[in-house]
Amino acid sequence: MNCTLHQLKVFLKVVETKNITRAADELCLTQPAVSIQIKNFQRQFDIPLIEIIGKQINITEFGQEVAKIASKILSEAELLQYKAYAYKGLLAGKLKISVVSTGKYIIPYYLSNFSTKYPNIELVIDVTNRAKLLENLEKHIADIGLVGLPTHDLDLKETILLKNKLYLMGNKNMPFITEKTDFSKVTLIYREWGSANRRLMEDFLSKHNIKTSRLIELTSNEAVKQAVIAGLGYSIMPLIGSHTEIKAKTLKIIPFKGLPIETDWRLVWLAKREQPPVVNAFLEYIMMHKEDIYNTHFKSIDKLIN
Repeated sequence: MNCTLHQLKVFLKVVETKNITRAADELCLTQPAVSIQIKNFQRQFDIPLIEIIGKQINITEFGQEVAKIASKILSEAELLQYKAYAYKGLLAGKLKISVVSTGKYIIPYYLSNFSTKYPNIELVIDVTNRAKLLENLEKHIADIGLVGLPTHDLDLKETILLKNKLYLMGNKNMPFITEKTDFSKVTLIYREWGSANRRLMEDFLSKHNIKTSRLIELTSNEAVKQAVIAGLGYSIMPLIGSHTEIKAKTLKIIPFKGLPIETDWRLVWLAKREQPPVVNAFLEYIMMHKEDIYNTHFKSIDKLIN
């Protein structure tokens, strides 16, 4: 057998996506380049790895077994590289972080100087919803998560970074609404099931006996924000991620009884998992610098509405 690590990587991406075009996009390759690598890899075996039925790619049972072994080989190859760095006294490895949708506005500021300090560390950041994030932690797909709510679903350790405040928002031309408004005539924009913002918004509306039959469901905070700016409806949204539009007056905060909702942004990780040196180094860095990072990048946002 004479396959390459690149072929293994391409094959695993096809197994993951079950789509040549999507695999090519995620690998920053052309579709023909991915197809060629798959054909060359298949030549190593007499048994089919994938089956193409119409436009659908199916991974054979043998292909699934090969994918498991390929994943282990690539992991060992990465470890070999990191061991080489370690022998030179350099901290190296892969730091895998899952963040909820709004977390993409936060996590870069907690990684920037850390990444500069340790240039041999590879950062992998996955932006997803809360349910998928917890699954990633449980399956060790992610080392650390960034969430806006505590969780009792897993045995986790945590460190709090900053406050998470959610307000009712509309665009600059939308009328103010109050708890006395007839909400049967108001369109509310929600996140999808599984997101923390959806849970917080529904809990708030239920607590205040607010019922509406007009709703729009979207799969990211950015999509919700753009829908509100366009005037499609109102939403309860995090201040972080919306503050630029509030300053520009394309969004406005609508005063409403019981708001803002306040939670905490927190880093979480599995309590019983033995963390690799890269993760421990990052957590130590956070403990030392989180207050300075907040003061430099986020304190002014809290002052925006005070």
